[in-house]
Amino acid sequence: MAYDLEEQDQLDAFRSWWKRNGNLVIGVAALALVGFGGYEGWQYYQYQQSAAASVQYQNMASTDIKDADKIRTLSAELMDKYSSTPYAGRAAVAVAKLNYQEQDLESAKAQLTWAAKNAKEDAVRAIALLQLAAIQYEEKAYDEALKTLSEKHDAGYAGLFADLKGDVLVAQGKTEDAKAAYKDALAKLDMQGDYYKYTEYKLEALGS
Repeated sequence: MAYDLEEQDQLDAFRSWWKRNGNLVIGVAALALVGFGGYEGWQYYQYQQSAAASVQYQNMASTDIKDADKIRTLSAELMDKYSSTPYAGRAAVAVAKLNYQEQDLESAKAQLTWAAKNAKEDAVRAIALLQLAAIQYEEKAYDEALKTLSEKHDAGYAGLFADLKGDVLVAQGKTEDAKAAYKDALAKLDMQGDYYKYTEYKLEALGS
């Protein structure tokens, strides 16, 4: 096939450019393919992890509450092997409740702390923080409870956080600060909910 002079010049220019940059282009293309393959592989791995964790979590949830040791074992496996899935955080909160009911507060706090740091769902992290702060309040570790309640959390739980903060401040004898916390809680809680009425009662009891 014959080329005119302009086409020949373009071909010569392309050949010259390819000679200088061809290896780089091939390398970039190869890296892109490897990256795409890696991404697809990671997605498949995550899917497998999530599926296995779901089965494990359902197994834990269906275990008789009397079989506490089995529940703890299944929960520990979820937290250890499937920490990248949402089920690990849920399991940590669930077993923390079990330990709390059995008066093993140290284990309950450890699991709630883990969930607050590692849970993949904002709601689960918020619940873990609330429950942890509630235990600290119960233990009269008021400064720790306030620190826990100051952690970043899902806005949907802001009213509950403010309400518990009010309780802690009342226990510390900080009445005015407690009133402010309860008012903040009322501004964020559902006005039709029972919790709103309970918080309103606590604020009225302080002589607001």
